[in-house]
Amino acid sequence: MLTRVTTTTMMHAASRNLQTAAAELSRLQIQGSTLNKITRPSDDPAATADALKVRAAQTANTQFTRNAADGNEWLTTVDSSLETVSGLLRKAADLTLQGANDGSMSPAAKEAIAKELETIRDSLLSAANTEYLGRSVFAGNSDAGHAFAADYSYTGGAGTVERRIDDTTTVRVDADGAAVFGTGSDSVFAEIDSIVSDLRAGVNVGAHVNVLNSRSDTVSAQLAVTGARQATIIDAQKTLLSTKVDLETQRTGIEDVDIADIVLQLKTQETVYQAALSVTSRTLQPTLMDFLR
Repeated sequence: MLTRVTTTTMMHAASRNLQTAAAELSRLQIQGSTLNKITRPSDDPAATADALKVRAAQTANTQFTRNAADGNEWLTTVDSSLETVSGLLRKAADLTLQGANDGSMSPAAKEAIAKELETIRDSLLSAANTEYLGRSVFAGNSDAGHAFAADYSYTGGAGTVERRIDDTTTVRVDADGAAVFGTGSDSVFAEIDSIVSDLRAGVNVGAHVNVLNSRSDTVSAQLAVTGARQATIIDAQKTLLSTKVDLETQRTGIEDVDIADIVLQLKTQETVYQAALSVTSRTLQPTLMDFLR
């Protein structure tokens, strides 16, 4: 059975094919200029969904990376302060041990030790109020700006400062100032005041050495805890960096075009389009029937 093909049918088919070739050429030109496979969701709905998931993961990874960096800075500040405190406590213990030697220490020598201990006390109080970005690293979740008042009372909050470094892990990045330094009359600051008073009153200060050593042990324990937390964050930073690279590779594979491939496709499609133009020009040529009309 023969199918009747009219001039109009040929013209419509040629026009349709020309439009299809032009649309494909336009799509490839856009991809070539933007280097994006997906210019609109309808181009590839499945790939669009995958791209959205990867981008969401990248956003989360970026936030976790910022959290880890901030947490690392907090812990670095805490560690530095605790190292300073540890050195000051050792020096205070050595001075107290010297002052306990009543037989060879003159009142003037004891007074010199007392003044040096007062300087150490002030340095300890300053270290206890160490800040990072305007917040005390020993004051919990308080934003008061300091952990200890002039009377040695603890002004920190009851909560802790934590940073989330992945979907399931948070790390505490502050230190409990009340546990490290004590509070009020039970604080290390008040203990040094007591040593100074005893030195000036002629009371033997030997018993205070054990108290200072105990405080030093507390600081050493907190240093170990801080170091472990910082190690966790540093490991997380390495993992986050590796994950960042992997996610970018995934995103590139989904969204970005291969330059060599797109150039080849463009050349091919240009040839197809030129062929379609040539065929269409021949198909749409005037016929005798056009003149007879």
